[in-house]
Amino acid sequence: MPRDLSPRLAAIVEALPLRPGLRVLEIGCGPGVAARAVARRIGGGHVLAIDRSARAIAQAMAGSEAELASGHLSFRQAAIEDFELEQGERPYDIAFAVRVGALDGRHPEAGRVARQRIRRALGKGGRLYIDGGDPLREVSLDD
Repeated sequence: MPRDLSPRLAAIVEALPLRPGLRVLEIGCGPGVAARAVARRIGGGHVLAIDRSARAIAQAMAGSEAELASGHLSFRQAAIEDFELEQGERPYDIAFAVRVGALDGRHPEAGRVARQRIRRALGKGGRLYIDGGDPLREVSLDD
């Protein structure tokens, strides 16, 4: 089970505007390696990493014992098109996604729904980043 970041994921994590205390939503977390790296960089903040695949979430959780125990990382099985904040859950400051078809233009209708869901999950001034830039690009959530 991968625990280390590939050079590509390391560049993506490095490019995110992270600082201690942020709340970060990772969309399409796969085995959780980027989520763990982000959790280590945001100090007292929190990362929620989601993926539509139950298998990916199980793999991510199995490789994240220490981070889960710290309370700075959690996982949830959900497709971004269906994602909603849970009752009492605070909004997120940043969302990011790597190779998520609903956000990279491969599925335009799913992308429209996904951006609406992300907009609701982010607090005022929240920002969305996806791969495809150098190495990231910010995506406007305005319609």
